[in-house]
Amino acid sequence: MKNKEYIICAANYYNDGIEHVHKPKNITTGFVVCGHRHHNCINTFAQIVGFPYSKESLILESSEIEGFLTNTNRFVDRFEGYKIAFEAGQLDDKNIQKEGKLYSEDLY
Repeated sequence: MKNKEYIICAANYYNDGIEHVHKPKNITTGFVVCGHRHHNCINTFAQIVGFPYSKESLILESSEIEGFLTNTNRFVDRFEGYKIAFEAGQLDDKNIQKEGKLYSEDLY
């Protein structure tokens, strides 16, 4: 039997159009920055590209998708992340969002 997929951390996806190594298996171009919370991911992105953002960095930032990394090495957006966390039993009654979007605060 396969292990159940679950959320392991917050992650932001940035599509720079480049094929990188060591990326989530469902990402073909771009890169994913992981962290405890999404603001940690954004801070790491700022450290990578430099702050204040250049024109090129602002274009890259505009491709940002906030989501999560799963134990199966997949990047998922907030909506798919919610479904995975719910099915994996990672949410308790007080953290069940009506709009079906997952936030790292719902998990830990």
